Amino acid sequence: MKRIRYNVAATLAMAALSFAVAPAFATPAINGANVSTRVFNNCPSSTVTVGNAYPAIICINDENVDCFGFANMHVWSFSADGGATPADFANEDKFVFSADMVINGTGQGEAGLRLSPWWSPEVDGLFNVRTTDGEIACFGGRLPFYSFSGAPHNLRYHKGDLIHLEINYSPNGTSQASPAQIEYKLTYNGVFYTSGLLNFDEGNPAEGHGSWGCLTPARAGGHMKAFLSQGDPLTAQVEVCWRDIQFGLEKPTPTAPTSWGKIKAQYH
Repeated sequence: MKRIRYNVAATLAMAALSFAVAPAFATPAINGANVSTRVFNNCPSSTVTVGNAYPAIICINDENVDCFGFANMHVWSFSADGGATPADFANEDKFVFSADMVINGTGQGEAGLRLSPWWSPEVDGLFNVRTTDGEIACFGGRLPFYSFSGAPHNLRYHKGDLIHLEINYSPNGTSQASPAQIEYKLTYNGVFYTSGLLNFDEGNPAEGHGSWGCLTPARAGGHMKAFLSQGDPLTAQVEVCWRDIQFGLEKPTPTAPTSWGKIKAQYH
């Protein structure tokens, strides 16, 4: 009996030690990107073309959006199975991701990066760049709001320009005393800008998806909307390319500005 009690005690002690040192969560090992088109499909007759050469470049082109209404929306998400399915992220994960991006075409639209909560994994939580008025802002989902178009930055994006976007998520203690934080970074026209660290608020703990963070399971990647041209065929095409996509690597300054023509050559 003594030996049995000793073995049980030793086993429990080893299990407790293993639990104490093993991480409860592990950030997904990203190795691809999953593309989902027509999340919004307000112009079903348009022609959507996708080029996915992650991590070098992803391009989504939406042509013939000469319909009446709002927009077509297309997204891509980081994947841990070679692009077959989107990866899920937890409140307790730590990660950073970035890309150089260009919005081009005869029409208007918006695009950027996204960190989306479980209840809206393809639509909400946007680091958004819009061509109609040049607004650059972060909003929706669980994201703390921040505007790069307001003071003190007063930035406005011009269609056809290269812009570098980055999101840095730090879980901290995911508690009121130690909330998760996010930092939005961008480089535009050779100048670096940052939001600084922003705190997440509580969310709804009754939902059972955690609180004070991005809400498990969250998804991360990019998004674009092609605004419909209200019947005008001459302004009915929008293309967005994300180049040099990085996950897990802080890259506050992009490579030297590259012309749209060179990015297109790399894609085609």
